[in-house]
Amino acid sequence: MERIYDKEKIISYIAKSKYHAVLDSSDIDFYLIKYEKGELVSSPFQNELLFQIVEQGSINIYLIRDDGTRYSLSTGTTDYFLGDMEIFYPRSSNIYAEAAEKLICISFLIEKHKEMLFSNNQFLILICSSLSAKIREITAMDAIPSSLTERVISYMKYKCNDKTLKGIEQTAFHLHCSARQLQRVLNQSEASGFVKKLGKGMYQLV
Repeated sequence: MERIYDKEKIISYIAKSKYHAVLDSSDIDFYLIKYEKGELVSSPFQNELLFQIVEQGSINIYLIRDDGTRYSLSTGTTDYFLGDMEIFYPRSSNIYAEAAEKLICISFLIEKHKEMLFSNNQFLILICSSLSAKIREITAMDAIPSSLTERVISYMKYKCNDKTLKGIEQTAFHLHCSARQLQRVLNQSEASGFVKKLGKGMYQLV
């Protein structure tokens, strides 16, 4: 992790942000944080409560159950918020966010600016929108088909561009299964004529 306080770089990233109008009007001490792939962006062990906006790269958000197993909650790319729940509630003891690739976030300390944030209607509207989207996604996850084959077919049909699955590892993470399980389902579906293989890690729904 690397923190960047260069004012010109910060201004440049804010200017390119989807939320630049709100960020520009806020009296906040912003800085940038750069993460390498695999680094934890948010975890229960961090001392500081940070609000972060993904500006480059992507993240995986997951929960660690009491038995030690990992359960995928969401993925996030550009414009994704981290720390929106922490503005209102204590930090969760088992939710983690991990950089899926090189990542740059616009960041600030929540506690330092909390009172000002509560008085900023534009910012609160953004937070409400973000939390509503996360609730909608988790609700949809709870209603997905039960068998892995059904989940794979539904994912390819409704979530993939051109009904084409790209990337076994990332898709397996999203579908809460192992890469081996997903590959087995894809092989069986290909043999049954439901999907066709386009290349390494690429399958299209027929």
